[in-house]
Amino acid sequence: MVVGALGCVAMPGKSSAERQALEAQNARVMAVFEAAGFDHIAPDILQPADIFLERSGEDIRANSYVFTDPEGAEMCLRPDLTVPACRYHLAHAARPDSEARYCYCGPAFRFTKDARLLSEFGQAGIEWLAAGDAQGSEAQVLALTIAAVRAGGLKGFRVKLGDLSLFHALLDGLEMPRRWRRRLIHHFWRPQTFRETLTRFAALEDQTRTSISPFVDKVVGKDIGQTQGWVEAELDRGAIPLAGGRSTEEIATRLVEKAADRSAHPLAPAAVKAIETYLAIEGNAASVLAPLEAIAGGEAYRAALKRFRRRIEAMRERGLAPEDFAFAATFGRNLEYYTGFVFQIEADTAQGPLQVAGGGRYDDLLSDIGSAVPVSAVGCAIGTESLLAAAGARS
Repeated sequence: MVVGALGCVAMPGKSSAERQALEAQNARVMAVFEAAGFDHIAPDILQPADIFLERSGEDIRANSYVFTDPEGAEMCLRPDLTVPACRYHLAHAARPDSEARYCYCGPAFRFTKDARLLSEFGQAGIEWLAAGDAQGSEAQVLALTIAAVRAGGLKGFRVKLGDLSLFHALLDGLEMPRRWRRRLIHHFWRPQTFRETLTRFAALEDQTRTSISPFVDKVVGKDIGQTQGWVEAELDRGAIPLAGGRSTEEIATRLVEKAADRSAHPLAPAAVKAIETYLAIEGNAASVLAPLEAIAGGEAYRAALKRFRRRIEAMRERGLAPEDFAFAATFGRNLEYYTGFVFQIEADTAQGPLQVAGGGRYDDLLSDIGSAVPVSAVGCAIGTESLLAAAGARS
């Protein structure tokens, strides 16, 4: 199990020697990024909270420092620097889809009760927006991340890879309601819930009634608007307050989906087997090509495989050996804005394996935060205190 979140190794306060060591390390890391043509920017520390709460995943949602400013706007201390860098781009670029390369180094903030971890920690990273060669830029970001942690003094580490676009494409080629695809993708980062959801879709005819079944029966045949009206009336009638931060529209949507599931055909055994076979694939990034190609996917899956093969080639072109990197189909990191290639760098310490860096592709994020046009994006973040601790542990 990896110790903590990225960049959060406990180093409460810093002595003069620790501060100087961290500054020297960060200067070496940033020199790698700047030499590669990335513009050194300083994104705002204060950020609108809704972007992080809606798009970054449960870990960040549960641990962000959120507060209301004097005018009533909900703000937060940035829990990472990817979203702030993207907001910087939208505020400064002549066109959102113009190519840009940014690097940064600064503090981020996430609450933690773990005495081993920091709530304020440093991140150094890069974001490459609207790159012309998608797989080439992914390989280059991975190569630069490896070069940067080596420049920081880390000699021994492991690299883990994943590809969310392969999973999404596999689901696209399987016969199932669109809402089921959304749910399976949403639960990808929660293995137990994912397994329960898949099992439920495969055995709809055997579903037993639960405490919510009478409410589901009430909305059969109704659309979202009608169901929302029914929900609001029921809440008013029983003087029941909303709980868990969900709106009446969200409650209505869930009830309508459950009602629709009642009449849906179970997921075919062949589809279940394809998903289970895919998720069981592990190996080095080159050896997994054969089992990935053995899965009979649709056109979208074949296109995603073509991108996977091209990425392997691009890694070799940049002096990387895919055979040295572990691939796991179940690996997706824990940030929900990722859409494709993902990677993580880990090192061993006396406290156990430690995540030092991670990154990947996130092609939907800029549209989600306000871009009028799609903008492709890939990047990485290095936990600067984690890197210092890991490099010291292995020196």
